[in-house]
Formats: sequence, structure tokens, C-alpha cells
Amino acid sequence: MNETLKSKLESLPALPGIYQFADKNNKIIYIGKAKNLRNRVRSYFHSSVDSPKTKALVSKVEDFQLIITDSEVEALVLENNLIKDLKPRYNINLKDDKSFPYIRVTNEPFPQIFPTRDIIKDGSKYFGPYTDVKSMKASLRMINKLFKIRSCKYFIDDEVIQKKKIKVCLDYHIKKCDGPCEGFVSESDYNDMVGEVVKLMRGKTVDLINDLKEKMHTASSLFKFEKAAEIRDKIDQLQVYSDRQKIVSNDFEDRDVISAAVEGKDVAATILNIRSGKLVGKKTFKLSIELNEELNKIYTAVLKFYYNEYVEVPKEIILETEPYEKDSILEWLNTKAFKTTKLIVPQRKSEAMSLLNMSKQNAILQLKEIQLQRMKKEGNIPYVLSSLKRDLHLKNIPKKIECFDISNLQGTDTVASMVVFSEGKPKKSEYRRYIIKSVEGPDDFASMQEVIERRYSKLISENLPLPELIMVDGGKGQLSSTVEILDNIIGKDKYEIIGLAKRLEEVILKGISEPQSIPKTSSSLKLLQHIRDEAHRFAITFHRERRSKRTFTSELVEIKGIGKTIAEKLLKEFKSIEDIKNSSIEDMGKIIGKAKAVIVKNHYSAGNSGN
Repeated sequence: MNETLKSKLESLPALPGIYQFADKNNKIIYIGKAKNLRNRVRSYFHSSVDSPKTKALVSKVEDFQLIITDSEVEALVLENNLIKDLKPRYNINLKDDKSFPYIRVTNEPFPQIFPTRDIIKDGSKYFGPYTDVKSMKASLRMINKLFKIRSCKYFIDDEVIQKKKIKVCLDYHIKKCDGPCEGFVSESDYNDMVGEVVKLMRGKTVDLINDLKEKMHTASSLFKFEKAAEIRDKIDQLQVYSDRQKIVSNDFEDRDVISAAVEGKDVAATILNIRSGKLVGKKTFKLSIELNEELNKIYTAVLKFYYNEYVEVPKEIILETEPYEKDSILEWLNTKAFKTTKLIVPQRKSEAMSLLNMSKQNAILQLKEIQLQRMKKEGNIPYVLSSLKRDLHLKNIPKKIECFDISNLQGTDTVASMVVFSEGKPKKSEYRRYIIKSVEGPDDFASMQEVIERRYSKLISENLPLPELIMVDGGKGQLSSTVEILDNIIGKDKYEIIGLAKRLEEVILKGISEPQSIPKTSSSLKLLQHIRDEAHRFAITFHRERRSKRTFTSELVEIKGIGKTIAEKLLKEFKSIEDIKNSSIEDMGKIIGKAKAVIVKNHYSAGNSGN
């Protein structure tokens, strides 16, 4: 820590605000907010910090700047705006470079409605953000089909109308506009229609239909039948649209359901918008994070990125876990919503949990799409292999992985298996089974050394390529004994190897004393577990076969007149003693001759159970 940093840490104020950490190039690498800047900033530099991400961040901090605010909520808003502008490396950031589009309802006597990416703070209303442009265009098509919103860009008020500065266009003649430019529709009636659009944009379709029904009945009672018919047609079209919206809640509440799927440095977040019990919209965000980011901080970032000043905050927000610094987030949301918003984390099977699961599946699908796009960029390498390279700090993509496992029972019939995974999938034609020859008794370390030596001595002597990753089922001791042999056969630093310990599913890396943990949600850990389990299954199956064969053969040779050769013939044809006992003399005679068949049959007929 440099002297400037030490001096600043000594004079930190105990006030709310934000702090900005800068590196040696004076580039902002992290922005945070605090209720008490003195306590918060100093906490990063304590020796007790054990988070790898925090340690990496602090090691690069050369200076920091502060901005004092009046409250923690004000600090939160400022922090969020600065993160969006500066995109510091160690903060969670949106991956999309471009801003998301909105639908704008302009603030003028006869409002326009159109898509935009530019937010102008002039009293206009904004709806979005639309993370799917197709969805936004579909919404605009529906608005233009149902409502006679003007498409021209002119500013229109009473003065413009009275001076007849603008003439009606084709839209008026084809009944797509009521002609506000020439005063053919009043400002009041036009704005009533805009209010209907706003209600529709907020997902209040049912409320809008009920309002229109009242207007239709009023028009009919006043004998304005043409107007009533026009409203009726609008209701019919809205009803079709409403019927397409899926009912997902029986209590007709307004709520958003937020889920995040996380792997490595990628996050896909999905927000389901439910209004009056119906699913009216879906938003997706791609975020970039540092490795091993805490889930509650990810959800905090999603909330801050999504609920900007133009996004409606519903009565309930359903989440997988409580956000980091929940109280300040809630205070901020309630300030925006002008009402009490609840953050709900479902704990048991319920309607809320079902909604959360639906949102989660959408997030997972979005994450897979991110991975697929990266896979295409990297030449169709399965994403899981890129993930494995990242998590294990490998030099190359592990296209071919060979995994070894030892199996024995009380030191007898010790065998080993080797399974091969190519491009992340099992390649059974290259699986190998080994009978341990040089080891007496239950010594898994020595048995592994024998198998490793036999396998890789052969590859070296035949000038065959080595796998990109060697894997052993076991902990530090098993890995060390394997490395000892491989260093002699292949040479140091000419191969990549890991051990996967069953306890806590920890990964043991060569040359690193402490076991490494891969996030349980990572596809790379799932692949390693699959490979390890496959090697174990293959070894166990081979071991059982050998033990069964030995037991079977020894039992048959105990029959007087039956030798090892005859026993092996029976073993090859019949799978168990029970099958032999139930077979006829004629069937056995075809294999070992009638005389021998009679001997075997008489042996078991005399009451010898074979146990």
C-alpha cells in the first residue's frame, strides 16, 4: 500500500456516499456505495479478507476518490449511473454495448408515440426497456392497428391548427388518423386515446377493456352507434390479444419474477412481467462478472440495471435469493414506486416458486444461447471445454481427456480403468481395462503408478499424441504419486493433470498445495464429475466380472472329474451356476460332451447348492 493510500484511509469520513477505486493508470476499476464510507472502504484493506475477487481488486488499487451524498439511497442511484457510464472492470456490467430501445410517448398537446434509444427528460413517458427489438416492433404494430395515433413529426397545438399550417395526410383518408393537425379531433379526445395506449403498454389490458365497454355503452345510450361500433371492434381485437396472454397467477396481482443463470463470467437474467395475473412481457439481460461473484450481488445488479426511472415497479418482485444490502435496495425501489414493494424469496412449493422456476428455465436457455454464440466464434469448440480450460487454468482446450480409476475388494483382484472423453463426450472405443500385475495387496497409489506407466510408456514408444488433460480419481496423494511417474516418462511441464477428490468435489492441481473449488453451477465441474463417475463405473464392472469369473471357475473345478478347461467352456456359455443347474444334459453335452454333462448334472442333483 502506497503512502497516499494510507493517508487517505486515515482520513475517511463516516458519511454516506460512493467510492471509486483507481489503478496505477488512474483508471476507475471499481465503484461502490456505502452508508458509512470510513467503515466500508477500510474493510477492503483488512488482512482478514478471503474473497479471491476482493484480493485481486485490492492488489490493483493505487488510489480512490469519494463523492459524499445526503443519503444511502442517493448514493445507490449515483453508483448505478456511474457504473453504467464508466463500466469498471470489477463491477457487474451489462454486456450489451448499445442502449436498449424504449417506446416514447411525447409530452405535447397531441403526443406522438415512437421507438427511441435516446432518453430526453422533457416530461415524456417511456416504456421499456425492450431487450428484444422484435417485441417492441410487435407492440408498435398493435398500437398502430388499434389506435389512430398520428405518424407525423410536427408539433401541433391550437395555434398551429388555427393558422392551418398543416394539412391532413393520407393516414386521415384511410382512417388511420383522426386529423388533429386540422382540428378534426379535440385535444381532450386525442389524449383520452393516448391514455388508453398507456394503459395497454402497462399491461392493464383487462382494465382497458372494461373502460372501453363503459364508453361503448355510453356512446350507444347517446345514439352514437357508429362510435359505439368502432369501440366494439377495438374491444374485440383487444380481447383476442388478452386471450393470448398466459394466465400465470390466480390473485391478479402485479409482480415481476427475476431469475439469473450464472456460469463463469457470464450471467443471463430473465424478468417476467406479470400484470393482473397475466404474463404480459419478458425481458432478458446479459451481464459480465468476475469469477465467483456472489449470487446476492448479481441479483442486486440486475435490480439496479432494470428498474431505472422509466420502469414501473410492481407490488411484488420474486427472486431466487435476497439481494445484497436488501434494506437500501427496498428503500430505493419504494421511493421509485411511491408504494410499498415486497421482495419475495419462495421457500417451498407454491405458485411463486412455479413462476420462479419458469423464469429460471428462460434464463438458462438464454445462457446456453450466449455459450453457443461463443462456441461458434471459437470454431465450434464445446463451451464446456472452454469453461474447463478457464476453471483449471489450462494452457490448451482439453479436447481429449483420459481418466483413471482403481478398484479392488480387500486387496484382491485389483484392476484399473481408463475412460476417454473426446470433445466433451465419451469415446468408448478407446476405453481400456488393466489387471494390476506388480502390486501385492490394497495399494491404490502403487496400482495407479503401474497403470500410468504402462499407458504413457506405450504412447511415447509408439509416438502417439498425449491427451490435453490427464485425470485421476483421488486426492493429493494419488495425484502426487501419478506426477512422479509422469515426470519420468513424459517430462516436467509437458502434460496437464488433475485429481478430483470425492470429498467436497475438490479439484487438486499439480504444484498447488490447496485444493481448488469450482462453482457447483459450472458445466465444467459437471463434466469432471461425469468423467470420474464413468471411470469408476467401468472399473467396478471389470472388477465384478473378474471376481465372478474366478468364483465361478473355482467352484466348478471342485467337482470331481471337471477340470479348468471344462469349467471355462461352461463359463463361456452359461452366465451363472443357476443357469447350469437348470440346463439339461443335452444342452451341456453340446458344450462339454455327454459324459462330463452327466457328472455336472449329478453333482447338483445330489443337493450341492454351489454356495
